Amino acid sequence: MPDKKNGYWVLVPIMLSFFAMGFVDAVGVATHYVKADFNLSDSVANLFPSMVFFWFLVCSVPTGMLMNKIGRRKTVLASLIVTAVALALPLVNYSFGVMMASFALLGIGNTLMQVSLNPLLSNVVAGEKLASVMTFGQFIKAIASFSAPLLAGWAALRFGSWKYLYLMFLAEAAVAFLFLAREKIKEEEVTGKASSFADCFRLLGDGFIFFCFLGIVCHVGVDVGVNVTAPRLLMDRAGADLTQAGYASSVYFLFRTLGCFLGAFVLARCSAKKFFMLSAGCIALSMAGMVFLQGAWPLYACMALVGFGNSNIFPIIFSQAILHNPQKKNEVSGLMIMGLFGGTLFPLAMGLTADAVHSQTGAVLVMSLGALYLLWMIKNIRAQAA
Repeated sequence: MPDKKNGYWVLVPIMLSFFAMGFVDAVGVATHYVKADFNLSDSVANLFPSMVFFWFLVCSVPTGMLMNKIGRRKTVLASLIVTAVALALPLVNYSFGVMMASFALLGIGNTLMQVSLNPLLSNVVAGEKLASVMTFGQFIKAIASFSAPLLAGWAALRFGSWKYLYLMFLAEAAVAFLFLAREKIKEEEVTGKASSFADCFRLLGDGFIFFCFLGIVCHVGVDVGVNVTAPRLLMDRAGADLTQAGYASSVYFLFRTLGCFLGAFVLARCSAKKFFMLSAGCIALSMAGMVFLQGAWPLYACMALVGFGNSNIFPIIFSQAILHNPQKKNEVSGLMIMGLFGGTLFPLAMGLTADAVHSQTGAVLVMSLGALYLLWMIKNIRAQAA
């Protein structure tokens, strides 16, 4: 699967870096504890996760340009350093201002990592296997996302402070840095004139790149939207209390993790187009269920279905985008990661629509627009990444 020049060993530090990429999802549980520790209102507490998504908009394209100058491996190493600093700050001084700085640095570090790590993987794995291995990387990332609330709760009970979660993640980031720093990965040389901001955004004039960018926006919009809306649907439609409603997000993450694991094997043997069709179909079917179904178990089934369907959309779209224009992998990667800003746009539109119709059905209808776009995109997905 990896190129013979590099061998299988090089996948170890890359997968350790994928695990570190999942640290960003700890902002959810961290926000919960910070809100309680500093007695914050909901609106003030929501500033913390917003700090993370903001940097995807600001730093994605500049990171693509940075990779042209220092290379992908060094950019990943820089991202691990920034992430380590973000994790270390609360251990040194736990205050409101420090936590705000920590979340901002976590967002910047994660943007650097998201933009550079997947293209670095393309230097190790053959093109037709890239989507499969990228999906396995997303599975490793999902393990970090899934374990963060569990580790924070365990640390709070065992050591009396949830912040030991940051210490554990800091240790893993250090290990990932040391392993990757000793590896030599051959990267293709960047030839020609260095890309400017205008050159990067001009790539959106390529229809396929533009369709992929919108696909990432819709994928992340559905991802964040489900996490926001799922518990509210359970409370509105099934009369669930807050604790029971919280299980909806757990069901979503569980099936998304399982979907990533399954996709790593299926995409190695199955047409990317067929698997994308199955994934988009699952998302669309779940949206229809969330509009019309009542009761806890049918809605849990919808969460499982959308979790499985949305688990492999990102690696399929991302791998096809960067392989569509291999001479501009760095710039294309920056544009694709900028699409993660959809995680801010969709919840805003969902909240406004739900308020307007006085029902969470309004929020689901907004997500359904993203699902419909992914269905439409099926015709643009190629059977095999070239």
